[in-house]
Parts: sequence; structure tokens; C-alpha cells
Amino acid sequence: MSSNTVSDKPNAINKLSGNMPNGAHTAVDVVLDTAYQGIDQNGWSQLFETARKAKLSEFISDMFAGKHINQSENRPALHSALRNLSKSPVLLDGKDVMPDITDVWRRIEALCNKWVGVTDVIHIGIGGSDFGPRLSIEALAHVPDIDSRGMRMHFLANIDTAELARILARALPHSTRVVIVSKSFTTLETTMNAKAIVAWLKASGCTKSQINKALFAVTANVTGAKEFGIEEDHIFPFWDWVGGRYSVWSAVGLPIALQYGFKTFEEFLAGAHAMDLHFKNAPLESNLPVIMALALLYQQEKHDIKAYAAIPYADALDWFPKWLQQLDMESNGKSVGKDGKPAKHSSPVVFGSAGSNAQHSYFQLFHQGPEIIPIDFIAVRKPMSDRPEAEAHHRILLSNCLAQAQALAHGKVDSNPNNVYPGKRPSSLLLLPELNAFYLGALLALYENRTAALGALWNINSFDQPGVEYGKVLAKPIEKALASGSDHVAADDSVDAITAARINFLNS
Repeated sequence: MSSNTVSDKPNAINKLSGNMPNGAHTAVDVVLDTAYQGIDQNGWSQLFETARKAKLSEFISDMFAGKHINQSENRPALHSALRNLSKSPVLLDGKDVMPDITDVWRRIEALCNKWVGVTDVIHIGIGGSDFGPRLSIEALAHVPDIDSRGMRMHFLANIDTAELARILARALPHSTRVVIVSKSFTTLETTMNAKAIVAWLKASGCTKSQINKALFAVTANVTGAKEFGIEEDHIFPFWDWVGGRYSVWSAVGLPIALQYGFKTFEEFLAGAHAMDLHFKNAPLESNLPVIMALALLYQQEKHDIKAYAAIPYADALDWFPKWLQQLDMESNGKSVGKDGKPAKHSSPVVFGSAGSNAQHSYFQLFHQGPEIIPIDFIAVRKPMSDRPEAEAHHRILLSNCLAQAQALAHGKVDSNPNNVYPGKRPSSLLLLPELNAFYLGALLALYENRTAALGALWNINSFDQPGVEYGKVLAKPIEKALASGSDHVAADDSVDAITAARINFLNS
């Protein structure tokens, strides 16, 4: 670990004292303004009473205490320990997990210090092994004067070889390092892409020892990584009590440290840890993740909403809605609660993209469509560049953000029906003082904790994802049938008549 201590709270660059809007709350200098949610004081009182009846405070305590809140898999959900820079003990079935986590931090820092002459890093992973690191690399690339350490970071997730070909056309094989990320080390897309990269290294003239030097793994299946041919001291572990979509704080976030330095990775963890302390300790009435969860629950109860949007008015966060889609819909896209009974609510559809681009795309639906779609507007007070026009451009960006929220809330009356805006469209505003590693970590942890709070309110297990497995099982006999080349595949127990006809068409 670095000898420099990263505090739980950064140097404040924003001026919150006396200027907070009515109804706004703050944590870690992140401001949440729910004034346009349309919830009055009595409504909030009822929502907090709902949270108490759901024993939300007890759930939060149980999560941080390492209790097995992931009941279906009989595991805790201890991703918060991965960013516990205080190193205070975190017990898992009586054993402190922090020494193992601290050892991984030490190894990450050591690797950062000795990677000299590396031009390209290929990070291979999919889902939770891809979204968090990719979002973080993209977001932090916009931080003025950040040092990228002279490396190009490539993300290879899709089994589609178009992505593979694009990366290999740029990477320099003799100065490339490869990080294979898979919790199980059996994920089909990841293992096939990894084999393709190894074949490319061989075809490029790399020797066996050079290839061994180039390959690294991040996995909970250390044995599987060794069997693939990765040297033991190149394997970074993480644990089965870390869900893939919550794993960027582990060695899965290795690209952040490699690209921008270990100090930046520490700051990323520190921001998340600070938000965790707030979520763990703040009263429900001033707890940002809880307030966000209750606001969404309110809109489900009042308007039966089926979707919500996250619109970051920061181009650096264009990947944020994609990360959020997995976090919310994989965690809480359930129809059955923990008690085995049908769930009343679960995750709405999540979508979004960077504003103000989004205004020229689907905001028409927000303003005049029949559906009510709540929005999380996310803005940054400080411009993301040091260009001479940055301040002027940023004012326009912020004015668009504020104007859209106001227009959605109040609407417009007009004699021409085409020019009528119904209004009463709910939104929240999240305001970051600036976008750097600390506040990026705080933002992601805020939403992770909100997702967990929603699961508790809905009585849903946010930490398993059985629904993603069925399609993988069905894909195996279909792939076998496609590989056969036969255009006379018959329907059976694993391939229905429609799919068989499609296979026969593709093989013809």
C-alpha cells in the first residue's frame, strides 16, 4: 500500500454552507435534490415509515456485518470490505477478511510499480468483469492532466470477433499484457477470447516464456487459472462473496491502477468507502441511497412506472447508464421475493446516455409521451477540461440540465395540443463537486447501496442472478447443431421447432 493516506473525505471544493436548495441532502459533498419528485412532507414521512416496517436499518447493519443476506447462495454480500481503507476488521463467519484484501492491494501496487515498457493492456472479461473497469477508465480519461502512464487500455468482452480484430490491429504483441477476468474462470466468452489472444501472441512470434510473462488473471477459481497456464504469482484472487457486478473494487479494478496509478485507485476506493460509511451510519431521513430508493418506490406506487432514466450531464459518464443497467436489472429484476411469493415491485427498465446529447434523442418521450419515466439527472459543478472555452460551455451544459428538469416538472399549457407539455414528470438532481477518482467511487457506491436498499424494500435478493443461466444452458445444444453444418436439424427437448428452422436456415 502507498504510504500516503487517503482520507474518507476530500478537500471540499464546493461551497455548500447556506446555499443548499430546500429539500436537498448531501453526503461526501455529493448533493441530492429531490424537489421535483412531487413528494410532500407527509409523503416522505410515510415512505420512511415504510422503510422502518421493512427493517431497512437492520438490513443495512446485517450487510456490513457480513451476515448471509444472499440467502439463495448462503453467502454474505461484502463488496464494501473491498474498499474498506480503514482496514477495520470485517468478519466473515468469524474470520477477518481484511488481511487478504490488504494483500491484494499490496500486490496491485507492486505490479503498477514494475510494469515498464508496456504499450498495451488487453482486459478480457464480460458483464461485471467489464462494465465497472471500462466505465472507470473512460470516465477518468477526462480528468485534466491525469497521467495515463503511456499505456493503451483495451477492453475485450464480446464473443463477436469484430471487437477482437479491432484491438489486435492496434496492439503491439511484444509489449502487450493480458488480464483475464472471470470469477469462475469458465465464462465461455472470456475463455474463448483469451485463447484467441494467446494464439495471436504465438503467431506474432512471442516465445512461451514471453507469453507466460504477458498473462495475468483475476478470478475466484485459482485452480482453473493455473490449468489455463497462468503462473501463480500472476493470479489475483477475489472471493465468492463478491458479486460480479459489485467487483470493480477488487482486483477486477486492476486496469484503473495500471492505467492511472495505484494512488488513483486508492482514491477511487476512498470515495466509495466514504459513501459506505454514510449509508451505514446516517439516519434514514438523511441517507442518500435510502432517499433515492424511496423516491423510486414512491413513483412505482403512485404511477406504476416501468422504466427510469439516468442522464449524466458529463460526457465522461456516458458509460454510466450501461453499468447501471446491469447493477439494477441483474440485481433486482426478479418476480419472486425472498419468501418465495410473487414480488409486488422489482427493477424498472433502466436506460440513459450523456446529456445534452440525450435531449436530441428520446427526451420527446419524456416530455410528451403517455408514460411517466422518472429521471436521475447527474451533473458536475466543475468543467471536465481546462480548455479556454470550458467555463462557457459548462454553463450551457448545466443550464440545459436544470431547464429540462424544470420543464418536465411544470409542463406548458398551449391552445395547440401539439405544444402542450403535461408536466408533473418526476426527477432528482445529483450534483458532484467535480469528477475525479474519489467522486466516481462515491457515485458508484451510492447507486450500489441504493440498489441494495431497493432490494430490501421489495423483499428481493439483490445478490443472486439465476435468470442469466437458462439461456446459457440452451445455447450449448444450439451451438452444437450450428457446428454440425446440417440443414436438417429436427426439433427436440432442447431445440424447439422455430429455433430448429432458424438453425437450418443459417446452415443452408
